[in-house]
Amino acid sequence: MDDIDRFALHRHLPTSTRPLLGLTILVIEDSRFACEAMRLLCLRSGARIRRADCLASARRHLQVYRPSVIIVDLGLPDGSGLDLIEELDRLTPRIGIILATSGDDGAEAQAMAAGADGFLAKPVTRIANFQSMILARMPADRQPVGPRLLTEDEVRPDALAYRDDMAHAADLLGEDQDERTLDYVAQFIGGVAHSAEDNQLERAAVALAETRRLGAPTRADTARLAGLVQTRLGERIAM
Repeated sequence: MDDIDRFALHRHLPTSTRPLLGLTILVIEDSRFACEAMRLLCLRSGARIRRADCLASARRHLQVYRPSVIIVDLGLPDGSGLDLIEELDRLTPRIGIILATSGDDGAEAQAMAAGADGFLAKPVTRIANFQSMILARMPADRQPVGPRLLTEDEVRPDALAYRDDMAHAADLLGEDQDERTLDYVAQFIGGVAHSAEDNQLERAAVALAETRRLGAPTRADTARLAGLVQTRLGERIAM
């Protein structure tokens, strides 16, 4: 726990409606849409949030302060979140709670093997599930006193955050893509589309990823994906 957290605990104790008061959560996430969901979850739960959008940024954050909780997306632009989880798990003293997040099937087993304490399957929107994942891994003296108010509420990120992700995807698709960039853009768009429940776009991203896996030509899949991204940028997205 960093000094800021210790100071906050003297002023704010967790309550039944804001059970994560006093915690600072570092979210390492390249999608603005997914990060906006995390921001809303933290806001509703009483926690403060800090964000890093890549491994390099996360490591710079960690040189300055120690958050109470770290949530690591597994697919990042400069490498795998699994590598960071392994690093964090070896730290002494260890950061209190390390969580992984991904929309990929099978990612949970990889995250837990790397040293994560828990796994948040995307889309992460349910407030009660988010709070329970963290509270179940906290010591008794950090738990809210008395019963906790359970809610079935879900957060809904602003559609503008999705457009920001689509703009970023369009920039990536507009560049000369090497193999690494193609792998990343398929993963990024697929993850964002999965979180936003945009099934058509997710299928197109999965198709590009599968074409890459097979070593087949990617021009048609890349063009289709780019066209769908441009369509979303040109329309008003209702969510």
